[in-house]
Formats: sequence, structure tokens, C-alpha cells
Amino acid sequence: MAQRKRPTTQSAISLTHPNAAGIDIGSAAHFVAVPPDRDDQPVREFASFTADLHRLADWLDACNVDTVAMESTGVYWIPLYELLESRGFTVLLVNARHVKNVSGRKSDVLDCQWLQQLMSFGLLRGAFRPADQVCVLRSLSRQRAMLLRNQGRFVQHMQKALTQMNIQLANVISDVAGETGQKILRAIVAGERDGLALAKLRNARIHASEDEIARSLQGNWRVEHLFALKQALDAFDFCGTQLAECDTQIQAQLQALHVREDEPAQGKKRGRARNAPKFDLRTQLFQMCGVDLTRINGIDVTTALVVVSEVGADMGKFPSDKHFASWLGLCPGTKITGGKVMSGKTKRCANRAAQALRLAAAALRSSQSALGAYYRRMCARMDKPKAVTAAAHKLARLIYAMLRHGQEYTDRGQDYFEERYRQRVLHNLAQKAKAMGMQLVPSPCDNPA
Repeated sequence: MAQRKRPTTQSAISLTHPNAAGIDIGSAAHFVAVPPDRDDQPVREFASFTADLHRLADWLDACNVDTVAMESTGVYWIPLYELLESRGFTVLLVNARHVKNVSGRKSDVLDCQWLQQLMSFGLLRGAFRPADQVCVLRSLSRQRAMLLRNQGRFVQHMQKALTQMNIQLANVISDVAGETGQKILRAIVAGERDGLALAKLRNARIHASEDEIARSLQGNWRVEHLFALKQALDAFDFCGTQLAECDTQIQAQLQALHVREDEPAQGKKRGRARNAPKFDLRTQLFQMCGVDLTRINGIDVTTALVVVSEVGADMGKFPSDKHFASWLGLCPGTKITGGKVMSGKTKRCANRAAQALRLAAAALRSSQSALGAYYRRMCARMDKPKAVTAAAHKLARLIYAMLRHGQEYTDRGQDYFEERYRQRVLHNLAQKAKAMGMQLVPSPCDNPA
């Protein structure tokens, strides 16, 4: 008996990018695949030298390619990305996790061919990359963050050298990198050993007395530890000089991104952030974004700089605030199988803007604002890390609304938030009572005697 032939169904996948190419990026060479009908040798290898990158772009142009998908790790992709983008190609940097399941043997040739096939059918999405001028600001901001980390590391080296000499200065003043600590350390490096003379350098705001500081400065003064202290102090000063140069570059780049020339309205007085640049960063960010992000409680100028440098002021690439929160990795997860939510955990994402927003959210713990009340209520409902993520999610949506619609944020206070929460609870209770055939009746107030 003849075997019955199964009916075939037409695939729903259509060819959306017929002129797509795939590139597997490497440190020394790049493997490129174009549609098989465009060249007798549709897969080629190009070295990573600049001349070879230009040959690669010429070959793609000759093959009538208009869309390029590339997979890479590290920063090897940046030169080729910038070159192809300047030549008019639509370039997408795809997530390596989305294309790792290659059937058959694993090789660079198969990788680039797989990228080309997936891109042709529109199954890949490119990573977000801001405008070129914003990329310059982002690079400078990241460089500044690296310098701050290095400077903090050298402060630890100072403390280690002091501890090895049994100089307990860190136990009587809060910060050896502050004004009093720096005066004392520089006097020690200059040769001063008298504890009473060093204690006289204290600032009037230091709680410790001169006698306590003098007793903490009695040590063994070993030569090798003094040498380590001197070198750590010199490295600290060098990082400070580089920070000043970096701040100058950031200020110039912010001025190049101005969209308005007026100044922000007078806000509530805040203390200057410890590691903030010396120039008026709040005004520069306002003139770039058109809104004052520091009006949001918890957002200081350094947090606003990180977010704006990572994303830019144009939110057009994010259709909604939900898409923006998802890109930051701050929205709940959607792991659903068979209609059942398996997990609502947020995805792991090393996003610098999200890290800055989490730090800003944690600073709301003592704020008497609506956002502070929201954060404390979240802490009462869930553990602290989840509450921080929830508050950071709300901050992200507020930033999106301000940048996308040009709306200024106005805090209505903690009492407004608590009253809104009370009204929501009463509404939900009334709905539950109605569903059970009951009616919610407020208790009469006791009249004063």
C-alpha cells in the first residue's frame, strides 16, 4: 500500500532583507557572508587593518548589500561599524546569545553565513547605539568613571600604608581624601612627624579633638611605607589632573549638544555631589536636554550625566517607556509557559544607566517626597533589592516622559502619595465587597465630648 503523503504548509517566514550580509568579527580577521547569488565566492575573509576594512566595504557595495549584521565581543566591532555606517550601510550589532545555536560544526565561516540567513528573514535585532555626538559624550563619561575608580584605589593604597605604620588617622576622621586628611598626609610626606603639629591642620568641622588626632598619628614611620604613601599620593594627584582635563572635554561636548541657551528654573537647594565636575553641570545638561532631570528626587547631576551620556536626549528609538525600561533591564521578566508565569525576575543586564538609577533609587530611603514614600512602601512589600529595582523603574519612566514629551517633573509630596494609595485601597475593597454582594460602609467618626 502506497504511503500517504503529508500535506505541506507554506512557511510564514518571508524574506525581509534580501540584500543583507553577515559578519563574524574577530581581533585579527573578519569573516563576511553575502547572498550566494551575488558573488562566486560569497564568503570571504578580510584582515582587520584599515585598508582591508575599506576593501570589505567596497566588496559589500559591489554586491549591492544595504544591511549588515555583525556579531562581536569586546570592542573589535567599533572601527568597522563606524566605517560601514559612514558609507551608508544599515549596520546592526546583534546579541551573540541570540545567534549561538548554529547547526552543525562551529566555525567562523558558518557563523557569518548563519548571521546572513537570519538577517535576511528579519530574525535579528540590533543593539541600541546613540547618535555619534552622544557616543563621544558617552566615551568621555566612561573615561571619567574609570579615573574616579582609579583615584579611589589609590586612596585605599594610602590607607594601607598608614595602617602598616600604625597611623590610625582613618579612625578619627571620616575621609583621608578630604581637606584635613590631605593636609596631614602631605605634611607627613614633606617630613613632618610631630603629631601635635599635624593635628593643628584639622578643619574646624572635624569632630575629633586635636589631642585625639595627635594620638592617632603616633606610628613607626618606616621608610618603605612612607615611600608607598608618597607614591600613592602622587598617583592620586595625577588622577585628579586627568579628571580636570576630562571634565574640560565633557563641558565642551555638552556645549556642542546645546538645543537651548536659557537656564533652568531655581530648584531646591542641594549640596554639591562629591565627585561632580567643577563646572555648572546642571545648566549644561538642561541646555542639552531641554528639561531639568535633577528636579526628580534622587537624581543628582552625576546620575543625570550618566543616563544622558548612555542614552542621549532623543527617546525616539524607544516607542514607549516600557521599551526604555526593558532596555535598561529594570522591568519585570515575562517568562511564561502554557499561560503560567514561570518567573518575573528582571533580566541580568550590565547597563551603566540602570546601575546609576539603582543607586539613585537607594538614596530615596529618607526622602520626604512621593518617590521616597513609594520606595519605602516597596521595601515593606518585598526585599530591598527588588524595591530598589522597582524605584529605579519608576525613575526611568519619569526620565523617559521628561525627555520624550518635554514635561517638567513636579513633586507633590509624601502626603499626596499616601492619600492616592489610600484611595486605591478603598476602591479595591469596594470592588471586592460588591463582587460578594456586600457594601463597604465607613465607620462613623466619634464626636468629641
